[in-house]
Amino acid sequence: MIVFSHLRWSGVYQRPQHLLSRFARDIPVTVVEEPMFLLEEGAAADLQVTVENGVTVLTPILPIAPGLLSGFSEDTLPDTTRLIAPSLLALAQEDARRDRANGTPLTGRGPIVWYYTPMALGALPDGIEPSLVVFDAMDDLASFRRAPQVLRDQEAAIYETADLIFAGGPSLYEARRDRHPSVHCFPSGVEAQHFARASDGLTPPPVLAALPRPVLGFYGVLDERIDFDLIAAVADARSEWSLALVGPLAKIDESDLPRRPNIAYFGQQRYADLPRFLAGFDVALLPFALNEATRSISPTKTLEYLAAEKPVVSTPIADVVSLYGDAVRVAADPAAFVTAVDAVLAESIADRRRRHAAGRAHLLEHDWDAIADGMATLMVETLAARSGT
Repeated sequence: MIVFSHLRWSGVYQRPQHLLSRFARDIPVTVVEEPMFLLEEGAAADLQVTVENGVTVLTPILPIAPGLLSGFSEDTLPDTTRLIAPSLLALAQEDARRDRANGTPLTGRGPIVWYYTPMALGALPDGIEPSLVVFDAMDDLASFRRAPQVLRDQEAAIYETADLIFAGGPSLYEARRDRHPSVHCFPSGVEAQHFARASDGLTPPPVLAALPRPVLGFYGVLDERIDFDLIAAVADARSEWSLALVGPLAKIDESDLPRRPNIAYFGQQRYADLPRFLAGFDVALLPFALNEATRSISPTKTLEYLAAEKPVVSTPIADVVSLYGDAVRVAADPAAFVTAVDAVLAESIADRRRRHAAGRAHLLEHDWDAIADGMATLMVETLAARSGT
């Protein structure tokens, strides 16, 4: 499997890492990240190769150039393709040698090519013929801040190219179901046991444990999808509460972050350490803004919060309401948000039991292993129908 991703493998551990590390248990998986610009102008381009969780990650390293568009773009695709071609062609040749040794027919035995961004269309080197093309639409990227206009055209093109479209939530699915004959809804999942540790006596990091209680916490990327005005308003309304925001900044500046004595920022943390931070939350937050970038999001962290048995308060994100509305409190404005937090802090034992029961039911339905198996089954069935075997 060859995967083109706009997300860094070493970044926030989310849908791509969960799925691809599972596929890598059965087949070789190579991820091509969008280029990084780390070299001086005029320097020779290079390729960084790393291996993590059985996944090989190729990162093109390009020189800075005036006017050069970042990420996968018309400007960067030629160098990206040139840099990754030797590694991918060698992988294809190794597959062919293995097939000959095993007596496996070579017809239709090209790699599965998987896209997380349609901007990478055209990056696949000549000489590699996919046996299957998959587009996993985990976000409505064209609605994000500073998204290039060409992104919508590229997404239209990928519907003409792909054999399978996977949608990361109901809203994404509804917006795409009529654009391709094989669109399938796979909301993100959870490693329930990993996050359940947060409710089983796990010690929070000292810097978090030192905050005055109650602690209202969020972890994830801090970008234009977060309602920072809401966070500031909640902090102002309840100065005795602590708000803990855990995660890296993306596409916003430090100056965009609200600063209050009771708001603390902890930066990006390892996936392995998230349960410890979650253990220190009294209330878990989904403080998303209601804008174009959040219209179709389906936050993975909702299930992670539920696995830790934390009360969750969210803004009215469509997929959160439709998928988890019986286990999450929803509030549309700062005053309602404060009221909802007050309610969960004062909930009765009976209400807490009902919330835990609803959360456990959702965890059973959204397991990463089951999601990966479901996707793999569709890929195998599609390949089998094409080959008649």
